[in-house]
Amino acid sequence: MLLRPFTHADHAALHSWQSRPDVVRYLYGGARTPEETTESLALKTSVTWPAKEGEHLALAVEHDGRVIGETVLKYLSEEHRQGEIGYIFHPDHHGRGYATEASRAMLRLGFDNLGLHRIVASCDAFNEPSWRVMERLGMRREAHFRHAEIFKGAWGEEFVYALLEDEWRTSAR
Repeated sequence: MLLRPFTHADHAALHSWQSRPDVVRYLYGGARTPEETTESLALKTSVTWPAKEGEHLALAVEHDGRVIGETVLKYLSEEHRQGEIGYIFHPDHHGRGYATEASRAMLRLGFDNLGLHRIVASCDAFNEPSWRVMERLGMRREAHFRHAEIFKGAWGEEFVYALLEDEWRTSAR
């Protein structure tokens, strides 16, 4: 598995999951058109390192020469040294440990290279595969927001997980 910056040549791969209703089921927004994927890709290629808060680094996850997903590291707060990770994979590649491996690399970048103190991740409470990844990473469930918002026409629930720098340093990684 290889993590690398997105390029404009990744449009078809990115669109292959961004256009799928089953992939965006737990995400804000709906399935993207090719034009919306072009806009998304432009944002992904515009940041090569999250140098200031509010920026996020999106990396393509490549396996056997094919882009199969993406992983993200967001710089939430410089003052409080906070970040957030995320991941999305094409369903053909679910259940093989790629999200865990890619996210572990993003945790390493956040703690070792960006100097973060705390990294969070969140997901829809009904997205069990996603919160299982967070637990495999050693993240701790800190919150369960029940009926926190109307999400895609129904009350949504969210899990929030976190990992502190000292926990990362003492874990097996």
